[in-house]
Amino acid sequence: MSYELPKTPDVKFTKNGYEIRTDILAMAKDLVAQDFQVKFQGWELTATRDEKTGQIVSTVAMPTFPGLDKVLETAEKMYGFVNQGTSKK
Repeated sequence: MSYELPKTPDVKFTKNGYEIRTDILAMAKDLVAQDFQVKFQGWELTATRDEKTGQIVSTVAMPTFPGLDKVLETAEKMYGFVNQGTSKK
């Protein structure tokens, strides 16, 4: 009987441009969403209801929910940072 060692899986260490851009877009989306959540929680902590009217009273403005434009803007900044790091070699 001959025994063979298990073969190691093929590992891909480089990513193509589309994979890098997709990863950066996902990171930007997560970063923007996390930033919104933190700001929303801060607003929520400071908001109180007026006893007479039931209206929310707060000295802090409620943050606006970031849309696609904010995510793409953040992704472009992150992608620019990545490209800047590789061009200085």
